[in-house]
Amino acid sequence: MKTIDRRTFINRISTQTSKIAAGAAVLSAAQYKRIYGANERIVLSGIGIGGRNTSLLQGFLKWDEIDVKHLCDVNQKRRALHDMAAYIENARDHKPLLTAEMNDVFPDKDVDAVIIATPDHWHGPATIFACQAGKDVYVEKPISHNIWEGRKMVEAARRYKRVVQCGTQNRSAEYNYKALDYIQSGKLGDIHLVKVFNMKPGGPFHKGPDGEIPDGFNYDYWLGPAPSRPYNSSVVGNWKLFWDFTADDLADDGAHQLDLARMLIDRKHPTAVHSSGGRCAFQDDRETPDTLVTTYEYGSDLVMTFELTQWTPYMKKTSSEIRQGDQFPLWFQSATRIEIYGSKGMMFVGRHGGGWQVFTNDGEVAAQEYGRFPDFQHDDPHKQNFIDCIRSRKRPNADVEIGHYSACLIHLSSVSHRVGNEKLRFDPDQERFIDHEKANSLVKRNYRAPYVIPERI
Repeated sequence: MKTIDRRTFINRISTQTSKIAAGAAVLSAAQYKRIYGANERIVLSGIGIGGRNTSLLQGFLKWDEIDVKHLCDVNQKRRALHDMAAYIENARDHKPLLTAEMNDVFPDKDVDAVIIATPDHWHGPATIFACQAGKDVYVEKPISHNIWEGRKMVEAARRYKRVVQCGTQNRSAEYNYKALDYIQSGKLGDIHLVKVFNMKPGGPFHKGPDGEIPDGFNYDYWLGPAPSRPYNSSVVGNWKLFWDFTADDLADDGAHQLDLARMLIDRKHPTAVHSSGGRCAFQDDRETPDTLVTTYEYGSDLVMTFELTQWTPYMKKTSSEIRQGDQFPLWFQSATRIEIYGSKGMMFVGRHGGGWQVFTNDGEVAAQEYGRFPDFQHDDPHKQNFIDCIRSRKRPNADVEIGHYSACLIHLSSVSHRVGNEKLRFDPDQERFIDHEKANSLVKRNYRAPYVIPERI
């Protein structure tokens, strides 16, 4: 992977910081048009207006040249939708358009880019449809539901010459690039083992009876490409626990660690994968495992493991004080850490501002870097990079193809588990499993009409 120039990176951070410090001015419509001409302002629309997109859109509105025209959500009675509409009206002195269907957004020529924070099973189709409509895209992780879909997203971005940024903010954090520089300098030595952790607390899940679709909720559109099923409020509220929609915390928090680990080892696809685990702690109604250990093989010289639990309350995510200050996590209880084993030293890395430390064979700290995120999840530099690339037409830090390779680690893990925890060989060029029909049946989902991604993008 090509690293970005250090001076360029620091200049971007400095520019972004000075803009944010000035605050987001509240302008009238006339003032806004007078100060920011059509060639300078960037008009966004939000698709999927929950807590995550509310945070994203409010963050983008820190930049005075950003406006938001549409808020799209299948639940027209959702409180977050109307709270965000009020926020935009206060910040930009106009009411955004509210719609339940993204097809109302894509034809609008005023819209430059869309911010997608729907449930995971809509990330891929919405991104592809947006690219086909000539819109740039900021899409939350994981970018895809399956391997085939991710490759189609890359094809769409390239064919329609779109900027697509994946919401893996570690790709815009300077301390992670310093860790990459340290590794690439050879100071850590030869790396043959990497361990990635996603160990969290949790409890059992029971879905309860099916019920009636609430008024104002377009349930068919919410299901989208997923198979039809009766409405169940617990399933809709806990969609991450079902394969039709995603792969639970493997695809949620785990996506960040896997992407960062892949960045640091500078690899694309593994050549083999083997998962083990299942519903070990809770015999409940979830489909996804509460305990999972996956081994990825990169040829004959590198092994990476991923460990997931949903029942370990003593494992802790990195606090905001550590993320923003001069501290490191207590590594052995760090729920979302990465361990990189080199022949000359061992590196601990904490995502989202956790920083990193290198230890030698005598237990001394050979090198370290604090995270010092300017905000809790380091969103602002990632947003700045997206804005810059909308203007420059360069590929962003977390380009769609980068997101695809990282999302495939999630898909490979889940496929191995779903076929019976078998070890699978994988062809990186064809992006298919070798001599395993059942596994290859999960490379692509069956898309429910009319929410179909075409073979030819």
